Amino acid sequence: MSEMSAMNRKLIQNLAETISKQVKHFNKTEAECLIWFFNGLLGDPTVPGRVVNGLDRGKFRNILHNTFGMTDDMIMDGVFRVFDKDNDSFVNVKEWIEGLSVFLRGTLDEKIKYCFDVYDLNSDGYISREEMFQMLKNSLIREPTEEDPDEGVKDLVEITLKKMDHDHDSRLSYADFEKAVREENLLLEAFGPCLPDAKSILVFEQHAFRST
Repeated sequence: MSEMSAMNRKLIQNLAETISKQVKHFNKTEAECLIWFFNGLLGDPTVPGRVVNGLDRGKFRNILHNTFGMTDDMIMDGVFRVFDKDNDSFVNVKEWIEGLSVFLRGTLDEKIKYCFDVYDLNSDGYISREEMFQMLKNSLIREPTEEDPDEGVKDLVEITLKKMDHDHDSRLSYADFEKAVREENLLLEAFGPCLPDAKSILVFEQHAFRST
């Protein structure tokens, strides 16, 4: 058993070295910690007849909810989609580390791209009026006295478009979104919180990067 675990450790060290050369923001030791953490989240991959490709949507959403306090299903699905680069419905270990490098430590440029991709619900390269409406509808608190709460959301969509739609085509391209966020950083998460706050990052990193 100890020989097996020594072999495992060696494999993980090699993988960490490879990934840390390809991914920004994490050194080899941190990458190794994240691989161990990932394997812990997967549970026991040796259950007979069960091949584990990575974190499925349910497991991934549990992490977003329990560790980073996210509650909006639509946004959590968007984050999963951005992490799952090969679109196979699983986040594998490399996608996990690549995603976390932006999620936890990304530059403003990286975060602008990440948020835009989360908000582009159908991945067509634009945030449409309909997508804005769906996301803002989810994030607004309803007043029980409102006769038509959708009207308030529609007004908000129009206000947002006026502020962010620089080429006036009634949808947000990446260029629109980037320009608006650079002028006003608070617009980065305009359509719902999809990045962790500083406290969540600290707690996660302390947990993940303790000595293996």
